[in-house]
Amino acid sequence: MLERAKDAPAGIDAVKAIGRVSKSDYQTVVEPLIEDARREGRRIRTLCEIGPEFTSFTPGAAWEDLKVGMGAMRLFEGCAVVSDVGWIRESTRLTSFLMACPVRVFGSQERDEALRWLTSLPEGPGISHRLTEAEVLVVEVEHPLRAPDFDALALTVDSWLRTHAELAGVVIHAREFPGWENIGGLIRHVRFIRDHHRKVRKIALAADSKIATLAPQLANHFVQAEVRRFEYDELNDALAWAASPPVRESSDAD
Repeated sequence: MLERAKDAPAGIDAVKAIGRVSKSDYQTVVEPLIEDARREGRRIRTLCEIGPEFTSFTPGAAWEDLKVGMGAMRLFEGCAVVSDVGWIRESTRLTSFLMACPVRVFGSQERDEALRWLTSLPEGPGISHRLTEAEVLVVEVEHPLRAPDFDALALTVDSWLRTHAELAGVVIHAREFPGWENIGGLIRHVRFIRDHHRKVRKIALAADSKIATLAPQLANHFVQAEVRRFEYDELNDALAWAASPPVRESSDAD
């Protein structure tokens, strides 16, 4: 069975597996937890304890775990697995890099440390963005990129593109490139580029010289866009360039 622990700090949902875990356990414990998070507009930090009292998952529970996880993956902000069960620890480590949120494994005597880790996870997005009146999307990069960052970007861009053919430009403003939180963030980044690279006229990278090497990579991804680099403090120049009409190449007939 699964049961909710009542001693977890505010903002953390703790679940403990005891004996044989079935499909109905997910339906009565995990699914209501997820629905509560959706209704309250919050993301989930979960502590999952699998101790010596645990014996096995039924086939129905395994399927329900996969189904629930896929449907709610974007809601999770962090997951700590507390267990001394060897196959649980190893399978969690092997699959954690594919998750959309950070996942860590702790021993049964490290429950307090697991709670501290969940509490210490950064809140808020790795990037912020805004759409200017000049039809330019400004992306401020501050922390490692997360899958939900690109979900938020896609929501803004797709809403705009429902009534417009393209974006005038995108300006990426970053002191340094912090990388991705995990493979989930990287995959979502690639998917965002795949879905939108033909609908942007100009890309401006306003950043310190340390990440100037990103400009050619942007040019390769956004194959139909002009790409130009500016210094980090030249944000206004980058905005003005991104909003300006593209330069038309002269033809032999001109």
